[in-house]
Amino acid sequence: MVVPLSAASALSSSRLIGYLVAIVILVFLSGFFSSTETAFSSLNRIRLKNLVATNKKKYSKVYFLSEHFDALISTILIGNNIVNITATTLATIMFSALIANQDVAGVVSTAVITVVVLIFGEVIPKSMAKRAPETFARITAPFILATYYILFPFVWIMGLLQKLLFKIFKKKDNENITDEELMTYVDEAQTEGGLDEYEGDLIRSAIEFDKMTVREVFTPRVDVTAVAVDDSMAEVMKVFKETGYSRVPVYKDNMDTIVGILNQKDFYEAYIDGATKFSKIMIKNIIYVPDTMRISDVLRKLQTEKRHLAIVVDEFGGTMGVVTLEDILEQLVGEIYDERDEIVEPFVKLVDNKYMVLGETNLEEFFEFFHVNKDGAEFDTVTLSGYIAYALNRVPQVGDIVNFENLAITVKKMDNTVVEKAEVLVNDEEDENDKEEK
Repeated sequence: MVVPLSAASALSSSRLIGYLVAIVILVFLSGFFSSTETAFSSLNRIRLKNLVATNKKKYSKVYFLSEHFDALISTILIGNNIVNITATTLATIMFSALIANQDVAGVVSTAVITVVVLIFGEVIPKSMAKRAPETFARITAPFILATYYILFPFVWIMGLLQKLLFKIFKKKDNENITDEELMTYVDEAQTEGGLDEYEGDLIRSAIEFDKMTVREVFTPRVDVTAVAVDDSMAEVMKVFKETGYSRVPVYKDNMDTIVGILNQKDFYEAYIDGATKFSKIMIKNIIYVPDTMRISDVLRKLQTEKRHLAIVVDEFGGTMGVVTLEDILEQLVGEIYDERDEIVEPFVKLVDNKYMVLGETNLEEFFEFFHVNKDGAEFDTVTLSGYIAYALNRVPQVGDIVNFENLAITVKKMDNTVVEKAEVLVNDEEDENDKEEK
């Protein structure tokens, strides 16, 4: 395109330079507003509060603007539109003076200013601000605050319009953060290196903690070691020695009538002093809890009463089992072992796709280990042994097989009426489908 002499002379070199300088400044301001919008939109509010606490002078303006986000966005959008429209107008005037054909001048002006603003006023500034939002927000906050006061009348009108729209289009959805969203935040923090695996697991356990009930953690009645109120001191001594327990329930006649809790330390002191009965030293203030009670409530109750063990009862008042302070804390920090505990792995890999699993394994853990998309709460049981009995609708026997999803569960060892061990075969569905297609 040859520039006509008359058109070139119509625009002096000084005016041309003036237009170019003005457009460059306006594109820079466009990038400034765009980067500020991205920076404040990407701010981590928790991190910002910590930065304000440690350096209030440097981040106070950032915090103020983040707390008035609607006004901030209005200021940015008004400012950005003003500079973009002005830049477009100046570019149109400049190219109209340079190019005789006004239609061509309009197309060239639009193409050039669009590409320049897109690259230098949007993409590059926003990409940079996204990588360091706190730094960009801190640098731009004073200028944005000054712009806010300059454009206050327009921002105020925009605020009124927003309030009117909010009243017309009311949002009824609950905006509270859900547990699932918290889990996602933890996963992202762990992926980005902000949390290690142990910290991530601990936070997940804390989030899920309040949902868990006694039914998911208690020791069932068949596994509870207890002593009778009329047992001799020697018999009780033997129980403490063999089990290593620090406390045992004391019953009268049968396990449905728990009359106290016997502390090992108190018992040994009485035994050394020559006592012939332990009924006077056992704790008679017993804590009873239903199996539907949340473990967070049980924990608070045990702390308040200064107890380490509670008796779990059913709707008829019969003893279902016991729940201890250790059972509850293990849901937060994982298994707690002492020197006497025998560590038994719930899942042992035998060969490829075949595992030996303990019958007492929690059903939720079982589903999670084998990637089964089911909720253990759907079933009227909390253990693998209970599920096998539920599926068979009878007392399991060695050799029984239960097919569930892509798992074949075979009973390998029984302890009276309870499954002690089961073999689980994982069927590879993809291989089977490939074989069928062939």
